[in-house]
Amino acid sequence: SMSRPIHGTIAETYLQSRGISALRDIASLRFHPRCYYKPDDHLPTETWPALIAAVTTLDGVITGVHRTWLEPSGRGKAPIDTPRRAMGILLGNAVRFGVAPDVLAAGEGIETMLSLRCVLPTLPMAAALSANHLAAMLLGPSLRRLYIARDPGAAGDRAVNVLTHRAEAAGIETFVLSPRLD
Repeated sequence: SMSRPIHGTIAETYLQSRGISALRDIASLRFHPRCYYKPDDHLPTETWPALIAAVTTLDGVITGVHRTWLEPSGRGKAPIDTPRRAMGILLGNAVRFGVAPDVLAAGEGIETMLSLRCVLPTLPMAAALSANHLAAMLLGPSLRRLYIARDPGAAGDRAVNVLTHRAEAAGIETFVLSPRLD
C-alpha cells in the first residue's frame, strides 16, 4: 500500500534498461523508493528502491508480494546478496499481466514475461516466480490455450513438462515457447 505506480520511477528505468518497453496496463507492478531489506538476522535493516509485484489468485486477490531491490540509478539490481525475494502465499498464484479468460502465456520470471509482452502486448500473461511455482500454477476453468515460456535448464524443462501434463489433462491446448537470440 505504500508503493506507487512505476511510471517515471527507478523501476521503470530498470525495466527499460532490460529492454522492456511494453509498460502500459501493468497495475500488478509498483515502485517503492525505500523498501526494507534485511540481509540476515545479525545485520541491521537497510532500505533500497524496489520494484514491487503483486502475487494474486486467479480472481485477483493479492496473496503475496515479490520485491526486486534496485540500485539507485535504476540500471541494475541492488548490490546485495539476495536482490529478489517473495513473501506470502505463492504456490498456485502468480504475478498477472492482464485477465486471461481463455488464452494465457505463463513463465517463471517477471522480466521473462514482460519481454514476451513486448512482442505480444495484448496476450494475458502470468509470472509464477520460479520453476516449481510454474509447475504448480493454478489454471482457470475457462482456459483453453496455454503458451508456456520455457526457461533454459533442467528446472525449466521439468516445470514445462509438469505444467504441460496438468494442462493437457484438463483439456487445455499447450504450446512451449523457447528463448532465442538472448
